Amino acid sequence: MLNAPDSSSCDSKLKSAATEAMSSSFRTLCAIKTSFGTATVIDGIPPQEYETWVAGFENYTFDHRYYEIVCESLKDQFAYYYLFLRDADGMTRAIQPFLVVTQDIAAGTPAFVRSALAQVRRAIPRFLKLRCLMLGCPAAEGDIVLDRVTRSVSWTVDALQESLVPVARSLKTALIVFKDYPKYYRENLDRLCFSGYSRVPSMPAVRMDLNFLDFEDYLKTRVSYSMRKNLRRKFRKAQRGPPIEWEVVSDITPCIDEVYPLYRQTLSRSKFRFQELTRSYFCELGRRMNGRVKFFLWRQQGRIIAFACVIARDGVLRDTCIGLDYTVALKYHLYFLTWRDLIGWALKNGFHTYHSGSLNYDPKYHLRMALEPLDLYVRSSYGCLNPLFRSILPVLEPTRYDRIIRKFANASELR
Repeated sequence: MLNAPDSSSCDSKLKSAATEAMSSSFRTLCAIKTSFGTATVIDGIPPQEYETWVAGFENYTFDHRYYEIVCESLKDQFAYYYLFLRDADGMTRAIQPFLVVTQDIAAGTPAFVRSALAQVRRAIPRFLKLRCLMLGCPAAEGDIVLDRVTRSVSWTVDALQESLVPVARSLKTALIVFKDYPKYYRENLDRLCFSGYSRVPSMPAVRMDLNFLDFEDYLKTRVSYSMRKNLRRKFRKAQRGPPIEWEVVSDITPCIDEVYPLYRQTLSRSKFRFQELTRSYFCELGRRMNGRVKFFLWRQQGRIIAFACVIARDGVLRDTCIGLDYTVALKYHLYFLTWRDLIGWALKNGFHTYHSGSLNYDPKYHLRMALEPLDLYVRSSYGCLNPLFRSILPVLEPTRYDRIIRKFANASELR
């Protein structure tokens, strides 16, 4: 007589088969043996690894949901992959997202440098247009994922330091870039410099400590007399037109067709552009991160003339994106008007810090904000070329050409 099958054995086999089936829906691009275990590049997150993926961004402002939204909404602009770092026992300790993009690494240089490069590119069209393996987020500052065991980034950094060069070569990328990592990561990331990486400043973010009573107190105690007078004149001029009213919403989907063209108008005026956010990006932020994301809308005679997208967490208000209607923006000084309302709302709601992204430094300097350094760590995937890249990086580094940045009181922190 045949023995009945053991139910636990059947369950185990079924789970194993299900796991294998789920994993097979994702493509493995390469697998590298390392001293700590393996480093494997996969183009998605298998369900059985999702818990590790979520835990890697625990307590970060830009958590796993944000990366998923960016990946889904900007997938036509970048190739997204995930580096699975597994120890000798096969445990996935960390899942670090990255992207592969062809980047003009001279894009941030002034016109005279780009003009000289144009002459070279007549003979070599792809000169300094390199395929890059880029760690970080295309629509935010970068983070290193937490190690599942120690709940720190130290193990992850060591694993990345060992595995990225062979992974980059396998993916046929010429350059490895850690994009826009805040200054507090230097304690861990500076050891990459012993492996051939160079740290150079990226275009910095800015911040302001909200340690004043209200906006009027800010005007009296923080800005110069001429700037205070100038701002009050701008606000009076705005008041002479039709009233401008504003509100805060968590989901921008109902008015995305009004708002998105304002973002496009503002984007078109930027000298630097790494990515273009999409309608689905803004809609999904509201749907999937509505406990953290807020949208400010300014209306005049019922028409939306400005909006801002902010991420609010742990007392910090991060101003991530703005859109203005430039048929009225300059007339009513909408940039300053919207910023005043953001600061007023932040103070009333108990925020202690205002944070804003890079670029447009002139008004931020006069508003007495401070720089928030962001770093790039860069090296060639090929050791023989790395000395060449290290020698030309100082020329390509964009902050050296911005005179306004050098005026900030803490500009020395960029180095």
